[in-house]
Amino acid sequence: MKLNTSFGKFKRLHKNKKNQIIFYSQSCKDYSFVENLYKFILMKKNSFIFESVEKGVVRGRYTIIGFNPDRIYDIKKNRIIVDDFKKKKLIKRDILKFLNELLENFKVESSSNLPRMSSMLVGYFSYDIIRLIEKIPDKCKNDIDIPDIRLIRPKNLIIYDNLKKTIFFIQNIFQEENIVDYNIKYNSIKKNFKEFQYFGNINLPENFHISKRKIKVRSNISKSKFKKNVLKAKEYIKKGDIFQVVLSQRFESPIDKPPIEIYNTLRVLNPSPFMFYFNFDDFQILGSSPEILVRLVNGEVTVRPIAGTRPRGINKKKDRKLTKELLKDPKELAEHLMLLDLGRNDVGKVSKVNTVKVTERFKVEKYSHVMHIVSNVVGKLKKNFSLFETFLSGFPAGTVSGAPKIRAMEIIDELESSKRKLYAGGIGYFTANQDFDTCIALRTALIKNKKIYVQAGAGIVADSNPKNEYNETVNKAKALLKAIN
Repeated sequence: MKLNTSFGKFKRLHKNKKNQIIFYSQSCKDYSFVENLYKFILMKKNSFIFESVEKGVVRGRYTIIGFNPDRIYDIKKNRIIVDDFKKKKLIKRDILKFLNELLENFKVESSSNLPRMSSMLVGYFSYDIIRLIEKIPDKCKNDIDIPDIRLIRPKNLIIYDNLKKTIFFIQNIFQEENIVDYNIKYNSIKKNFKEFQYFGNINLPENFHISKRKIKVRSNISKSKFKKNVLKAKEYIKKGDIFQVVLSQRFESPIDKPPIEIYNTLRVLNPSPFMFYFNFDDFQILGSSPEILVRLVNGEVTVRPIAGTRPRGINKKKDRKLTKELLKDPKELAEHLMLLDLGRNDVGKVSKVNTVKVTERFKVEKYSHVMHIVSNVVGKLKKNFSLFETFLSGFPAGTVSGAPKIRAMEIIDELESSKRKLYAGGIGYFTANQDFDTCIALRTALIKNKKIYVQAGAGIVADSNPKNEYNETVNKAKALLKAIN
């Protein structure tokens, strides 16, 4: 096995305190090789996968599997905790400045032959970090104990290029790593890559667990209370406080099957542009989000607002009828236009003058259980904005908060009883070449202490029907709740 980096170069770069990437690539025409690998890798703690699936077929260019982090960065209760797996260190710094510097200073010497995401910081940002940026009330209960932010720095990545049918086995060597014997380390990298090749060819058995009990799903809000909240939100709209606000409810259920099985089921039941699974040591996250939060690639900023919903039809004829109905519904069209304008404004905050464009407008995209109206907004990034500032320009998305954003979030804090945590936050990665890709935490489940939590929302506008808005939240949560069984 010939690696991209010679032993001499590997040793020299590390002694000179340089981050580096060692990799091996090979042709791979069969995606089952990748599926075999992720079944093996995702059994490891602090591992993850990103993929894009449509109609059971992988559609996105890259599938990314990561594991073996050397750092975990947690922001919890306004404290910064860095875990290097030897000890946990409390960092006394301004949180926003710390995150800004962490992302800006993350650089690794790479090869033009590698995908851009070959070295990354990956994880999530909860909706509630908005209170680090804006003066939003903090009255909601904190009844799920997870960090507000978690980012990990994986040393190992396996990236599959679905276009070129090539797989990359990647080892990040960070300058902080203590290497006692360079020969042993270099040979261990080769050994690990050969192990990955082996497991890619081993079809691990599917151990599906049949649920021993009928699942009992409960919400953190009653149906009548949710409908009253819709009426209260409409009062704020009538008074002119807001144009729209997104109200949500959180469902929970005990589970008795492994989280990875729920993810495998979700891939089939609700394939989406953003599929992901995180197997952290203390909890798991899985999801099938349809919506970009903010993306930055080669200096181009993208947001893709989604607003306007109908359930899928039972057949093609009914589906076409519902599509036409959706595109003629004045309430849905007004809501989408409002959020499209908000998306343009978000991109405009960090983009060069006259570069903001709407490249897709009022397009209907169909998913397993629902269809949505979608638009796409892009702009060229101004040089004086950092990665984190660019990310925050669209955080949280208007499609999960409302408009105007700040007043809508104040009303959310008043009407919702619990902190949102993952729901409506961001999930994704920041690369060492200063790009990032994040999606909104929608159709996303948190699994902790043998319980699964799923949250879904509905956009409330002046002519909203409380019953319909309640049903919309239920329909959006259905695919994930169905995956439990």
